[in-house]
Amino acid sequence: MSIFLDLIPVSEAEEVLRKIAPLMGEETVALSEAYNRVLFRPATAGEDIPGFTRSVVDGYAVRATDTVGAGEALPAMLTITGRVGMGDGDAGEVAPNECRYVPTGAVIPEGADAAAMIEYAEESGDDVLVYRAVAPGENLTLRGDDFQKGDRVFPAGRCLSPRDLGVMGALGITTVPVCRQPVLGIISTGNELISPEQTPGPGEIRDVNTYLCDGYAQTRGTIPRIYGIIPDERGPLEEAIRQAVAECDLVCISGGSSKGERDMCAAILADLGTVHAHGIALAPGKPTIIGTIDDVPVLGLPGHPASAYVVLVALGDVLIAAMTGSNVTRITVPARCAAPVPSARGREDYVRVRLEGRDAYPLFGKSGLTNTLIESDGLLRVPDGREGYEKGAEVEVILW
Repeated sequence: MSIFLDLIPVSEAEEVLRKIAPLMGEETVALSEAYNRVLFRPATAGEDIPGFTRSVVDGYAVRATDTVGAGEALPAMLTITGRVGMGDGDAGEVAPNECRYVPTGAVIPEGADAAAMIEYAEESGDDVLVYRAVAPGENLTLRGDDFQKGDRVFPAGRCLSPRDLGVMGALGITTVPVCRQPVLGIISTGNELISPEQTPGPGEIRDVNTYLCDGYAQTRGTIPRIYGIIPDERGPLEEAIRQAVAECDLVCISGGSSKGERDMCAAILADLGTVHAHGIALAPGKPTIIGTIDDVPVLGLPGHPASAYVVLVALGDVLIAAMTGSNVTRITVPARCAAPVPSARGREDYVRVRLEGRDAYPLFGKSGLTNTLIESDGLLRVPDGREGYEKGAEVEVILW
């Protein structure tokens, strides 16, 4: 068992999390239910997309050689032999010096290798005057231009976006092999905690972290399971942990990670399983616990809400990504420090910041307060090798 305050670097904590992360199995869902799910196996194109060469303009399917030299003074004169309708499977054939009208998206007839835009053509009886020459392939989408049969379109581990679902529809994929969603158990500890609907008495505070963790779990594609508020007593806490481990794929326990006489979380984890780390060189979040019970990862989070949420972003994201075979994806924006951001070398800091244009204003509120969680737009990460940032420094901000 690691000793509290025997701090390990964040990079080492990330490696521990990757090693203890159990990979979730595969399940199949309908395409309409695949949003924000992680692809379990690569998706490939079973056919050429598009399956035919089509026009990207309203105009006339032509042989490009028939338009060579065409211009306003001397247009190319072609015989129009018909019109291709949207959805027509047989568009016919275009012989030399012939053309056929095609709307945007329609099949290009055999023999044609370009489309002349309607803006640069004029019908005159049975003929069409083309006032601008076109090159082979101009104004066309060729068969297989999008994807060719056998192409790997999406790799395993991709978190599927609305755009991805649209492409899968184009590929004819109606059922999607995805990674099973991890069930995340949530335990909040503390004799001082009460439910949100209750009125706090002296020394009491409403439970924040249950709902903080619940919202986090949903945004990360996991299924939250709440076990309620557990008092700082060995029996109830051990019972709650045993139940959560038996029913969930990973467990987050908020509170009870700090060193103190009433801290039993690390002791219970050590008795029931293994404590891999109790103390991370991370601010806020130093007293974080990483453990396993029956191969189920357990994160002991600080009780202070801001600290707990920073740990979830910094370390929880790594664990969930490893369990689902995906990569940690974060939305970042370039910014400029509007004030100095101090930090101690050897410690990785996550500073809450408010963005005003490109300026990032650090918010140094106490981690036990919740106001900076809503006043901030994201986090400024200060690597452990830096002693902070000076005013005006160019940085990246991780958006919430």
